[in-house]
Amino acid sequence: MSRSWSRLDRRREATGRSRGCRWAGGQLLAALGLAAMMEAVPPPSSPTEPGTPRFPKIAAHRGGARLWVENSLTAFRGALRLGADLLELDVHLSKDGEVMVIHDPTLDRTTAGHGAVANHTAAELAAIPLRGATDAGVPRLREVLDLVRPTRAGLLLEIKVGVGGARYAGIEAKVLAALEEAGLTARTTVMAFEWDTLERLRALSPTARLTGLLGQVGAVRRGGVGRAITRLAALGVNDLGIERSLLSADVGAAARGAALTIGVWTVNDDDELRRAIRSGVDYVTSDRPDLALALRDAR
Repeated sequence: MSRSWSRLDRRREATGRSRGCRWAGGQLLAALGLAAMMEAVPPPSSPTEPGTPRFPKIAAHRGGARLWVENSLTAFRGALRLGADLLELDVHLSKDGEVMVIHDPTLDRTTAGHGAVANHTAAELAAIPLRGATDAGVPRLREVLDLVRPTRAGLLLEIKVGVGGARYAGIEAKVLAALEEAGLTARTTVMAFEWDTLERLRALSPTARLTGLLGQVGAVRRGGVGRAITRLAALGVNDLGIERSLLSADVGAAARGAALTIGVWTVNDDDELRRAIRSGVDYVTSDRPDLALALRDAR
């Protein structure tokens, strides 16, 4: 995966002057959906040599949330056994400053615990059973990195914010340090919806791969997908991760024009997966990595 991303980075440098496409934001937020996704935008490469990663890459969303308990070590092990190209996961910070893998800022939905993640120590979080997996608690990030290190898989790691949108002080530096210590920096893209998080990450590391995440609400708030793409490129972001309902031929062309790679989330339906796989995106994030891999590899 890192070889393919390196080629994309060189293309980013060569095409960086193409930024600033003129768009009408409201037009791009129309109900385009996956049915109108681009067939004309080619994938970043067409690998033919043995051992070269296939495209698009398939990312197991929260490890494969329709197959296993989300963001659990069981899910990440299962996704790796399936051969997922990427593991997608979310991180928060514990009370004592350890990076923990969990989606929500509170424990109530996904665990047997209650209250904010930030109000519990790492040891306490690790001891709270995940719903549906009574023998497993909230994983530490370093545990997931240990699973990934001996494999060829990469990571899509989203930095979350706390209750009420509160930032976790120092989480960006902690994440980057953990990836560096594990030797996984080159195989990881760090993601965020919050642009100030992306700015802090880029200030800390000029070379880390970064993804700006964009959903429907965020696109409206930021004046349209086109404006968001232009701004993300100006921030030094490498990649656009876009909600599936926003993906279209125009969005794909604008991302390529801004020298951004592009991924789509979260695609689970058979027909939508087929269209997403044909669309020319760089990766498809799914709660059903087994189905996504089978459909991609059957092409």
